[in-house]
Amino acid sequence: MQASISPSDSRKPRVLGGADIGDAVARRVVQKTIAGSDGGDARLEEIAYETVYHEETRLARAEPDPRTDADREFLALLRREIAGASGGARTRLVESIVRRYTAQISGHFDAHVYQVATRVVPPTVGAVLRGFHRPEHPFRALFMDVDDRIVVDGEIEALRALSKIGTVVLAPTHVSNLDSVVLGSTIYRLGLPPFAYGAGLNLFTNSVMGFFMRNLGAYTVDRQKTDPLYRDTLKEYVTTLLERGQHNLFFPGGTRSRSGAIETRLKLGLLGTAPAGFRRALESGSPRARIFVVPCTLTYPLVLEASALVEDYLRAEGGAHYVDVRDESDRPRRWVDFLGGLLELDQRVYVTMGHALDVVGNPVDEAGASLDPAGHFIDPARYFDEDGELTADDARDAAYTELLARKLLSTYRRDNLVLPTALAAFVVLALLRRRRLQPDLFRFLREIAPDASVDAESLLSELGRALQDLRRLATNENIRLHELLWRASPDEILSEALRTFGTYHTVPVLERRGARIVVGDVKLLFYYSNRLAGYGLLDRWERGDARKKGRAE
Repeated sequence: MQASISPSDSRKPRVLGGADIGDAVARRVVQKTIAGSDGGDARLEEIAYETVYHEETRLARAEPDPRTDADREFLALLRREIAGASGGARTRLVESIVRRYTAQISGHFDAHVYQVATRVVPPTVGAVLRGFHRPEHPFRALFMDVDDRIVVDGEIEALRALSKIGTVVLAPTHVSNLDSVVLGSTIYRLGLPPFAYGAGLNLFTNSVMGFFMRNLGAYTVDRQKTDPLYRDTLKEYVTTLLERGQHNLFFPGGTRSRSGAIETRLKLGLLGTAPAGFRRALESGSPRARIFVVPCTLTYPLVLEASALVEDYLRAEGGAHYVDVRDESDRPRRWVDFLGGLLELDQRVYVTMGHALDVVGNPVDEAGASLDPAGHFIDPARYFDEDGELTADDARDAAYTELLARKLLSTYRRDNLVLPTALAAFVVLALLRRRRLQPDLFRFLREIAPDASVDAESLLSELGRALQDLRRLATNENIRLHELLWRASPDEILSEALRTFGTYHTVPVLERRGARIVVGDVKLLFYYSNRLAGYGLLDRWERGDARKKGRAE
């Protein structure tokens, strides 16, 4: 179902954070580190040197800026002090590292900024965009803002109900730097209280987004930091938030999908805070101890920074001949062009709320009760009970996190919404690869001629075949289809895809030239086609073609 809009009327919105959380996190990490130091002071010295090593390695690759300059100064001081430290001084050194990491991670929430962000920014941005774009229906545009471009559906009422009886972890797919804006708007419009959320350090470098991130409860996730002590501190920060009942949002995929495909692997670090946070909330006797993990699938007709993302992917997977390009999301004018295109073309971004899970991956009903595979009620606390007592067990929690991750991935795959752009890109790429008979994808992408094209009539025929397969998958609830793909003809779907592809990217991904459909950017074609990777569509077509060829021979 599509969401009704009922913005939160909370007079005092709040996100946990600040000194109280920071002090508790630092204290716990230091205690755990000391308790795990079987080698005593010598082990603490080793931990401090590990920090120096990991941080110096990171900084050797980092661009100079005030933050990295301060980090270098701290490391220089740390090196000098380690050499002469002994006894309690080594403990204090480890504590200083942890407190520095805690300060870098910790989020801050300003209720006044929250009110501005939720009530003023969307219509203001809409007004700015209307200054650049002139939609066909100016009267309608007069009342249009960015929020109108976000369609929310799925299990919305369950999410609302669960947020009132327990703590929600919203676990979305990660497509674009716009995801945080889209999800922040979604949370507000559903009448939910503010969520704390993990945001990559790169988002804080954008002056406008950084201001709102720093004041809306976002905590910083620096994926370049490899120091185990930093990772322990980050996990403890999130675990403490969950233990204390703070709704949370983080991207379990860790980073934006570079290939354009739906996630097939998740990073288990932050996801692993859900079982730990649940156990600790039970130990504290919290009346809201239950933690509910809600999968969320994001779908865009076009992606703001697709060019940069696919270049990253191809360079990493295909070799050094793929050169870097600047991330389009760093350029304010590109944000205007992208968002303005959504308004002008009446395009939408889609947010699908999946079925909620408990912290070990069991489905839960709207009353928060966990259900086993047979549909029987089950108490999730028993997963953390040993001889009648709640126990901490990192290996056990890691196994539970694996179970949870598998359930999230299956939900993402099932809730993946197919739009005309993805379908058209998938079929065109399939036709081009079939014609060239090039099994190596990266060589194919490197060697394909500019302005490669396919016959429009052949493309429409293959689109029809693809639609049949997709409708069968969707009927069996293995994928979701945009309503246009249920009712429209292949020609109408192709026209909509071409219209959308021609609006934002510097070179149209696809365009019609007479009887041919011409590829403007084959890498972007690959990126958008990947949304349908892994569903066996191409495999079935190729098997069918092989059987036809065999009968003919």
